[in-house]
Amino acid sequence: VQLQASGGGLVQPGGALRLSCAVSGLSLDFYSIGWFRQAPGKEREGVSCLSSSGTFTYYADSVKGRFTISRDNAKNTVSLQMNNLKPEDTAVYSCAALHWGPNGNGCLLSGNTYDHWGQGTQVTVSS
Repeated sequence: VQLQASGGGLVQPGGALRLSCAVSGLSLDFYSIGWFRQAPGKEREGVSCLSSSGTFTYYADSVKGRFTISRDNAKNTVSLQMNNLKPEDTAVYSCAALHWGPNGNGCLLSGNTYDHWGQGTQVTVSS
């Protein structure tokens, strides 16, 4: 199983980035996918997650209305579109997979429950 996050970079406040999580070795139809972030000196924070059915999404209050999670079944990737970025969004972003079963209509933002993790990608929001 491998998850690879990409798409990070340096962006000005108010800008946008699109992160991608390329997944191999498992089927998204049986796993929920979560995005997490960790800023220096801070604890890991759950940002967003997507159910195994692909229909249920959940967002942390800090990103609600600005971030959108989605998946591409053909490419086995899960993306996180981040708009109106703020300096406080600066962190290393990682994706993770949690076995849920088929057609799941829920997901969790508790990182301790996730089975597989990928390496992160740095997002820096600064003028």
